[in-house]
Amino acid sequence: MKFRTRERTHSGVDLTSLIDVVFMLLIFFMVTTTFDKNAELKIELPTASNTASTAVQDKLELLIDGQGRYYINGREVLNNQPETLFQAMSQTLEDLGNNTPPLVISADANVDYQAVVTAMDIAGRLGLTNFSLATSQSSRKPQE
Repeated sequence: MKFRTRERTHSGVDLTSLIDVVFMLLIFFMVTTTFDKNAELKIELPTASNTASTAVQDKLELLIDGQGRYYINGREVLNNQPETLFQAMSQTLEDLGNNTPPLVISADANVDYQAVVTAMDIAGRLGLTNFSLATSQSSRKPQE
């Protein structure tokens, strides 16, 4: 007895055309995408000359010693509280008469990091945006 075998029909979905469409969309979006150049980092580098500046500019010097005590232009602030430092800095700014003099923060290497952050925060609240941290040049070579 001879049995007839049925032909199996392929019941899958042909994905070739779908893949072609997806690749065409991908190519379309890659070609038409514009890149925003406003995202570049813009900085203005300082310039220096060989001649020394003769103009002395009023500046606000803030020193922080190893115990976390603050000194503004050589005068000690009464205590380490942020409110006291705020009042002392605002009073010194009024005495200088200049609204935004440059601020130089000189901190001892062993001072608590929070004291420096507090000083920078108060300077920001007073509108002082031009400030720098004073450092000294190390005579040691970096370890490799």
